[in-house]
Amino acid sequence: MYFLPENLDQYIVSHSESEPELLQELTRETYQKVLQPIMLSGPYQGRVLSMLSKLVRPKSILEIGTFTGYATLCLAEGLSPDGSIDTIDINEELTDFQRKYFNKSGHGSRIHQHTGNALDIIPQLDKTYDLIFIDADKPNYPNYFELTIDKLNSGGILLSDNVLWHGKVTQPLEAKDVSTKAVLDYNTLLKNDKRVESVILPVRDGLTISRKR
Repeated sequence: MYFLPENLDQYIVSHSESEPELLQELTRETYQKVLQPIMLSGPYQGRVLSMLSKLVRPKSILEIGTFTGYATLCLAEGLSPDGSIDTIDINEELTDFQRKYFNKSGHGSRIHQHTGNALDIIPQLDKTYDLIFIDADKPNYPNYFELTIDKLNSGGILLSDNVLWHGKVTQPLEAKDVSTKAVLDYNTLLKNDKRVESVILPVRDGLTISRKR
């Protein structure tokens, strides 16, 4: 979803950092071999994630929703020298695909894959994080927040993707639209929860940056 006029969007992209070749390769193979390639973060959002990670210089990152690993690799660019990423995805069929590109990137040994239901895996991760990225099934966004907020270090950053949900957040809510209802509830939660301060950026489908107080 693009909320800016196409010509302005193209100008922004063309005057921002270029997408690395490895991520271009990952994108091509995702479109060739994987269903719903639209789930990729994409080159512009990828550079935003990379920049945010480089500003934070996290020692530990938690990602909920790996898909083919595009955002994982963008976030890995900002890891501190001794940093690592835990990334969770429910689709075991993508594990080998992810690992191939993780190893190609040079970050492979620092990226730890967890396959299964994130609601079950997160409580088993006995560590805290400097940066958390939520980009998974929308109905569980509020649950992911509650499971991870105590694992986020003070001053740490929580990134939440798709918070504008194709613009549906400003439209009348349909009774059976569970995902939009969850995103609306989640955005309200971030706004009102005193443990974080948040700002929504109209980056692609909406990206919220929350800082833990």
